[in-house]
Amino acid sequence: MGRTGLSGLATALVASAAVAATLPADAPNPGSSRVFEFKYTVRVKDLPKESGRLRLWIPVPTSDAQQDISNLAIKGAAHYEMHEEAEYHDHYAYLDVDPRKQAAPIEVEMTFKAARRENRVPVRDAADSPAAVSRPADLNRSLAPDRLVPLDGLIARLAGEQTKGLERPLDKARAIYDYVLSVMRYDKTGEGWGRGDAVYACNVKKGNCTDFHALFIGMMRASGIPARFEIGFPLPRDRKSGEIAGYHCWAQFWIDGLGWVPIDASEGWKDPARRDYFFGAHDANRVLFTRGRDIRLDPAQQGEPLNYFVYPYAELDGKPWTGLQSSFSFTDLEPTVAAAASAHEAAD
Repeated sequence: MGRTGLSGLATALVASAAVAATLPADAPNPGSSRVFEFKYTVRVKDLPKESGRLRLWIPVPTSDAQQDISNLAIKGAAHYEMHEEAEYHDHYAYLDVDPRKQAAPIEVEMTFKAARRENRVPVRDAADSPAAVSRPADLNRSLAPDRLVPLDGLIARLAGEQTKGLERPLDKARAIYDYVLSVMRYDKTGEGWGRGDAVYACNVKKGNCTDFHALFIGMMRASGIPARFEIGFPLPRDRKSGEIAGYHCWAQFWIDGLGWVPIDASEGWKDPARRDYFFGAHDANRVLFTRGRDIRLDPAQQGEPLNYFVYPYAELDGKPWTGLQSSFSFTDLEPTVAAAASAHEAAD
């Protein structure tokens, strides 16, 4: 895996240099990519006395069109198995621990290298051309409700009001994006925020990225436009290394002729100068871990489907258990370092 992964990093760097010469200059870093190492650590410090079975699921990122994941390593005293969830094809490590044989503290450390590329779709003056991009066969889930994202009632009414008189799906999407940014406030005070509850977002009109995108996705789906939820971690724009406090999420919607169009409503709210940019783009300052809501794991959890899946999930004796400590950190890799490593491995 190491040889392929490092070569992928070098390829991404060369490709991003070529793209940078062709993209418009109004992007924060036109055609940018970011190459970094990421560490994800899970600790079970203590377990209640007489504990029985401990089951642990840890999300694992994979490569796609926007990111190359390489040199993935998972270390710890406990044995793990890799699994793939069926609905969204999310990947994760699964551990089944007998505390009588594997006493706490238990630590699992996942590290990987990643090359993340800017994802930008030309939405300005775009014409719907069904022949340009093949329509995928699995859009039905991206039109269906989630437990906290209903498509009827208040959400349907708002979607109808905000898209009234508009015909093109892209125009409807922009109207919904503008509405979300106009009524929502990025505010993590009080209770209820962070669950991705679209009705809560409608009523309270504040929250974090999860709430922004729950409202956006709900209104999009209620308008008949496929939209999907993505979650991972942000990389600070002003730092090259350090701890990451928590997750970040964003969304994509499907337009015939364009394909999946990226948006980041909460980042657009926080940085008004990039409001237009984040309708049709994701910058490279992020790493994707999983997609989707209401996650059903395999082997199956005994608790409810996961609202979203970016932090580790555990069950102790068949019940959800929150006695985990998690930490996340990153270190940027200089392009010359990644390229040199690739060249060295190619010569072996």
